[in-house]
Amino acid sequence: MAEDIPQLYLVTPPSFDLDSFIPQLASILDAQAVACLRLELASRDEDAILRAGDALRELSHARDIPLVITDHVLMVERLGLDGVHLSDPGTGIRKLRDSLGADAIIGAHCGNLRHDGMAAGEAGADYIAFGPVGETLLGDGAHAERELFEWWSELIEVPVVADGFLTPALVENLAPVTDFFAIGPEIWGTDDPLAQLRALIAPLC
Repeated sequence: MAEDIPQLYLVTPPSFDLDSFIPQLASILDAQAVACLRLELASRDEDAILRAGDALRELSHARDIPLVITDHVLMVERLGLDGVHLSDPGTGIRKLRDSLGADAIIGAHCGNLRHDGMAAGEAGADYIAFGPVGETLLGDGAHAERELFEWWSELIEVPVVADGFLTPALVENLAPVTDFFAIGPEIWGTDDPLAQLRALIAPLC
């Protein structure tokens, strides 16, 4: 069982205006402890990703918060990021480790599949994300149950992240059996993302 209070892993919106988002994000990072930040843009526009990556790297590194990017492996070195989050656990993690080096963060999202999580961990992933943990009508509606996190936290040393459609009740329920909560869509788009974040993680306080 996880002995410490889970840390926060903040995920950016899939699209945002840099001029308004960066000050908003800065205010959140200054008010709330965050262990890791993930740049997760839906855009495939290279220039847009580069500009966002530059801005977020400056913001996060000034606060000693590591910054990873979803899937765009080649952007890690180019932007001076701390690592990559893989949405497909079948990506060659061992080869990525060789190319990115021992210090790079490599995370893998493994849905609700134990086998994929174990394989990614054995290949060298630094963390495994399971989810969505909340109910959703997206995809086939499958989600990661508490039992998966219980099993993982009891048997596997690789840190585990609870990700997707979190609620205060789920945060309270999963807190003893996860290392991180990945939070993003739950707060962005609300009138006050910081207040929404604090309400979501209130059970941890």
